[in-house]
Amino acid sequence: MSNSSLKSIAKKLSLSESTVSRALNDYKDISLSTKKLVNETVVELGYQPNIFARRLASGNPECLGFVIPWRDGQLNDPFLGELMTGMSTALTKIGWDLTVLVAKSFENEVELFKKLSMSKNLSGLIISRTLRNDERFKILKDLKIPFVAHGRSINCSTSSWLDVDNESAFFDMTKHFISLGHRKIAHICGPNVYNFSIQRIEGWKKALMKSGIQIKSEFLQVADLSFDGGKIAMDKLLKLKDLPTAVSCVSDTVAMGAMQSMRNHNLSPGKEISLMGYDGLELGAWIDPPLSTMTQPIQTVGKNLAEMLVNLVDGKKKPSDLQKLVRANILRRATDNSPMTTS
Repeated sequence: MSNSSLKSIAKKLSLSESTVSRALNDYKDISLSTKKLVNETVVELGYQPNIFARRLASGNPECLGFVIPWRDGQLNDPFLGELMTGMSTALTKIGWDLTVLVAKSFENEVELFKKLSMSKNLSGLIISRTLRNDERFKILKDLKIPFVAHGRSINCSTSSWLDVDNESAFFDMTKHFISLGHRKIAHICGPNVYNFSIQRIEGWKKALMKSGIQIKSEFLQVADLSFDGGKIAMDKLLKLKDLPTAVSCVSDTVAMGAMQSMRNHNLSPGKEISLMGYDGLELGAWIDPPLSTMTQPIQTVGKNLAEMLVNLVDGKKKPSDLQKLVRANILRRATDNSPMTTS
């Protein structure tokens, strides 16, 4: 809002320009009745606030940063696209902005944090792809940068985070395969530096052990979190003498790569070998055959992450009050079926 607009409203209401400005910026020292009166007058007179002046006056840039995980192919990951859509939707409603930051390495990411702490250009950060022992939690705390993590770490007890119960999800997925009659169930996991990858492996193992099924080391393959990663891991499984009849995949993206490997070996995904992904990407419904998966509402997760961080920045919540664990659910499409033959 321009100075002339502030002056007009202040004159009309017999208030100081400072009081009008503070009322519009929701300062706690201004009464609710005054805020209501000022906002009603703004609407009545049809004034549009100058968001840049407001941000300058409040010292809050009203802009959140999302740090893209540092790895090859990161910008092509459809999961991240859906996540950012949810963030942007939530922030647009309150007039805040989203900035996407890409770091080329862990060291580059730390340098980025340091620059942001000096520039004050962002209100807070959302980090993702959390590691088992993630140094970023301590670094961001020391730099006094408000942040919310998409995922947990072993050192996150006093931080804000939102995560899916990864272990339960892959326990449920594996038990689902077992209920269909499968006994030879492989798992394509992500790199074990990621906390979620370790949790998903544990879920797969626990379901097999609980059902009295032997865990074969060769049935566990590590993949880069990409289409190529899934293809390469599935290629290795298809070289085994004793093939799995079902495969649980760490993500939908990896599962789609695994499906391409099957096609390259003249196998029909979901027939000779069943498989399921994880994330519930919309893209999975449009491939042939449609990919069965464990679904989590990714855009809703992105929306929740943004809202949590806004609450943290506004001081409405402390970090340890903003911790949320959600469940993923089985979404059957066409690639989870009973085994063609049993042995």
